[in-house]
Amino acid sequence: MDLADFRKEYSDRGLKRAELDADPIAQFSNWFAQAIEFGVHEPNAMTVATVDENGMPFQRTLLLKNVDSRGFTFFTNYQSRKAAQMEKNQQVCLLFPWLTLERQIIVQGEVEKVGREESQRYFSSRPRESQIGAWVSNQSEVIASRDVLTQQLAEIREKFQDGEIPLPPHWGGYLLKPRSIEFWQGGPARLHDRFLYQLKNGQWTIDRLSP
Repeated sequence: MDLADFRKEYSDRGLKRAELDADPIAQFSNWFAQAIEFGVHEPNAMTVATVDENGMPFQRTLLLKNVDSRGFTFFTNYQSRKAAQMEKNQQVCLLFPWLTLERQIIVQGEVEKVGREESQRYFSSRPRESQIGAWVSNQSEVIASRDVLTQQLAEIREKFQDGEIPLPPHWGGYLLKPRSIEFWQGGPARLHDRFLYQLKNGQWTIDRLSP
């Protein structure tokens, strides 16, 4: 399939240095609010990139669950492939592809596990079926068939049919503490606007990048 001519021209929405907040987290929050306003489907969906011990990159889509002055928080199975990779290499990259707004945000930094209390708070807020699913899935492991999951699901439902479902010991959150955040706005003639925030000596700098 030849996709060489499959392209679109970007609008002239533009992004100016004067429009940027000095704090990249505040700037992210501003863009996130606009993504919600314009009806972007699941604006908290992000590509999470990790690297294995051989330098092979892996990517998958997760949901951002919190952003604050500390950084970006998401939750997953601590026995998953990505968790094993993050255990050995804490350097992680996030990508928010808001294509309908001709925007993307790239976040680079280091991850660390959040406290058990924070994981518990979020786990308790999840739908009951999602809580059960966290107990059922041995994420990234090979299974013989979907019937295995169905059987395990029935067993977990029976086990916790009365009362609250406890937080699994193998499940919890990660906090990505950013050291760089790039904001990309599509522009006409492929002259896109790109601004890179970098944390240097505890202060954020902002540079315009060539498209």
